[in-house]
Amino acid sequence: MAIDAHRAVMKLPQLVQQLHGADGFGGVVASLKAGESAAIDGAWGSSCALVAAALAGELPPTSSPHSPAPTLLVVLPRIHDVDDYAVDLEAFLGETPLIFPAWETLPQEQDVTDAVFGGRLRVLRALEESPPRAIVTSLPALLQPVPSRAERKQATRMLRVGDEIDIDAFLLWLVDRGFTRVPAIEVPGEFSMHGGIVDVYPPDAIDPLRLEFFGDELESIRRFDVESQLKVEDLEEAPLTLVAPVDASEGVTAGEQFVDVLPSGSWIVLSELQDLVDEGKNYLHRLDEPRGLFSVEAAMSSCTKHPTVTVAAISADSLEKTCHLRIESIERFAGPRNEVLEELAGVVGRDERVLIACHNEGERERLSELLVESEISIGAGVQLCIGNVTRGFRFVRERLVVLSDHELFGRTDIRRAVGKRKLETRTIDSFLELREGDLVAHLTHGIARYRGMKTLEKEGNREEHLVLEFAGRIRVFVPTSLIHLVQKYVGSAKIAPKLSKLGGSAWAKKKQKAAKSVMDLASDMVQLQAKRAAKSGIAYPPDSHWQREFEASFPYTETEDQLLAIGDFKGDMEQPRPMDRLICGDVGFGKTEVAMRAAFKTIEAGRQVAVLVPTTVLAEQHHRTFSERMAEYPVTVESISRFKTKKQQKRILEGMETGGVDLVIGTHRLIQKDVRFKDLGLLVIDEEQRFGVEAKEMLKQLRLEVDVLTLSATPIPRTLHMAVLGIRDISNLTTAPQARQAISTRLCRFDGELIRNAIVRELNRGGQIYFVHNRVYNIKSIADRIQTIVPEARIGIGHGQMAGHELEEAMLDFVTGKIDVLVCTTIIESGLDIPNANTILIHQADNYGLADLHQLRGRVGRSAHRAYCYLVLEDGRTVTPIAAKRLKAIEEFSELGAGFKIAMRDLEIRGAGNILGTEQSG
Repeated sequence: MAIDAHRAVMKLPQLVQQLHGADGFGGVVASLKAGESAAIDGAWGSSCALVAAALAGELPPTSSPHSPAPTLLVVLPRIHDVDDYAVDLEAFLGETPLIFPAWETLPQEQDVTDAVFGGRLRVLRALEESPPRAIVTSLPALLQPVPSRAERKQATRMLRVGDEIDIDAFLLWLVDRGFTRVPAIEVPGEFSMHGGIVDVYPPDAIDPLRLEFFGDELESIRRFDVESQLKVEDLEEAPLTLVAPVDASEGVTAGEQFVDVLPSGSWIVLSELQDLVDEGKNYLHRLDEPRGLFSVEAAMSSCTKHPTVTVAAISADSLEKTCHLRIESIERFAGPRNEVLEELAGVVGRDERVLIACHNEGERERLSELLVESEISIGAGVQLCIGNVTRGFRFVRERLVVLSDHELFGRTDIRRAVGKRKLETRTIDSFLELREGDLVAHLTHGIARYRGMKTLEKEGNREEHLVLEFAGRIRVFVPTSLIHLVQKYVGSAKIAPKLSKLGGSAWAKKKQKAAKSVMDLASDMVQLQAKRAAKSGIAYPPDSHWQREFEASFPYTETEDQLLAIGDFKGDMEQPRPMDRLICGDVGFGKTEVAMRAAFKTIEAGRQVAVLVPTTVLAEQHHRTFSERMAEYPVTVESISRFKTKKQQKRILEGMETGGVDLVIGTHRLIQKDVRFKDLGLLVIDEEQRFGVEAKEMLKQLRLEVDVLTLSATPIPRTLHMAVLGIRDISNLTTAPQARQAISTRLCRFDGELIRNAIVRELNRGGQIYFVHNRVYNIKSIADRIQTIVPEARIGIGHGQMAGHELEEAMLDFVTGKIDVLVCTTIIESGLDIPNANTILIHQADNYGLADLHQLRGRVGRSAHRAYCYLVLEDGRTVTPIAAKRLKAIEEFSELGAGFKIAMRDLEIRGAGNILGTEQSG
């Protein structure tokens, strides 16, 4: 039946034709072509983007062969509206529009490493070279000046192979333009130098440049992948535009308006005109001194230099040529699946057509089967197409309803993918993490000191080599193709080890001794692993139809690492021995989805699942997440924590014992002696390091009997050390989800102006803020202090000593956006997922461990927006050397996927402790 879904299916770009017949649409187009303004009303849901797609198709041709083609600029009221609109416009336009982003920092904080800077520069370059058909932006982006064309030209330097370049002057030129010199580049706005090799990451580039010099002569230019270090392309020349962000202190004259750089003949769509004006004024009002920004009036006046069309849902009085669309919003297709399907059947029964946009082929197949089961035939009445639409709508006259699959079943909206940008995730053995002077371990030769990079030629082939220095200052050159032989040295000793003697037998003896020690120390954990391996468990069957259907309903695209981890646990579960696997993935990298698929596989085989979490808040969040994800299946999900009454707890415990509860999520309450399961098959442990010794002893016994999946962003050193040694199975998630950005981390003293700037910046883009203060006795006075600094913000408080219903209410208010700033303790530390919260301030940050800081920072940065973490220290308070190392590590490792590296640095700072004993460091 799924095949029928493919026959003669209307595609989303074809919907543009529906607008051409609308009353007045032709008149609007004629007005714009005549250089006049116009208005369109009645645009609901994603049909606003459909209007833009239709207008983009009517743009006039270029005025001359040498002139850039006109473009359509869509201006939205709010920064956070842009991504969804771009998703819709891409679906209807059939090509990807460019986004002209707004700075989400304050003018005085702008720098070239911010992805926004590169995004703005890329659009400016595209307008000069090959303008896109459409650009989507927000009014705040138009209030922010852009560097003038003359400035951009002056700041562009053409690099050519064979040029003589003064390297010192070139590096100084980079620094003058805001670039940062680092040991190894990771993000735009950075450069590094190793011998005669200079790596530069231009802010507007997807890939960085590697420049190889012989003396002062530029011998080669190539683009390379920052993750793999592999060459992408050889270049003969490369333009390097390094214009610094506009200096706010100089005022608006330092730049020009973005609208003024649009090609001649371009049109502008103003979405919800009154909202645009109001939001623009609110944005400027929240800034104490909006220096360096244009006024709303100036921005709107600039727009009128081009033909403009206002698009709105509700008609406004207008003297301009107006088109009234007969389009309705769709609100009724939401709720339980059976009600949605009944409503859908009713629509088809009234001779209306329904077009459902599915975000991938798997979702289309799943939806097709669901409709057939519900006796809704696929054909003329209902059609399924591939595409992303964020909000449905209905053409009244045409009797056509357009829906999205995620809207039908109330799931998370689809985020727009941006560029390639896997750039901020790298494997743990990459030599990029080495600094000159670091100790390394060579698999064959032993301990050496890393002395940088050198390019050598062999048989006509040039390759970069790591320079390793052994005892007696003897140097060995290791080609990057053999990088797997070299690892950064991580030891528990407080005294640095001696360098190995090349050709000696000492290193081989040490390796043999270490191998023997691991075998000899097979007391505690190794014995446990041996018992588990010997014990026969249950071998689960291969994936069923339901399992595949459940996995297809995941509303995002899985990362490569997620797919590998899923394959790993399925391989474990389908073997007749208990599983014990550690999923080590950075915060927000999709560990929960991996656990959900393991849980579903277990439940489908008729066994129960327990999910053990460290906090009540996380238990409630997981309960919501698991329940929503499994709502379409006969699965009973419960949570047990202090939020539940004694009566509720008793009912849940009885259900666990009789088998009425399939999946239970809970805190330490789950491993108390009165808890019994009918047939426990899988235990998922979230953040094991948060549990005490007694809890771990209970877990140790459970490990002998059931499959165990441990999730951790920063595993405790002993757990990590054992995984590294291969004693325990590990799957590492290092690839960031699409469109995710690294978190900007800043170490600072408590300062009222800085706190205000951080909070106002987030409020200006419609976001929310965590302020973490881990002392309950004075948390109210801290909240009052924040309220004084930012009187316009709505402040809430959350901590573990509040009554259960009060804490639940405070968290719910934050989730639903009724609170702007949540002043709270570390109760929010694990797993809380609120994509709209993208700034966190951690007060007295020197009191926290590395894992705590990394977990807290992971509460933000869960959307496509740049997130900010402030590590706030008290004025006049001295910081201990160990605390300083921790703070430096968390500030240094701010890129995506840094959890594993932070745990490795934790090993360096604290040592591994007794690897196999209970005397764990920390």
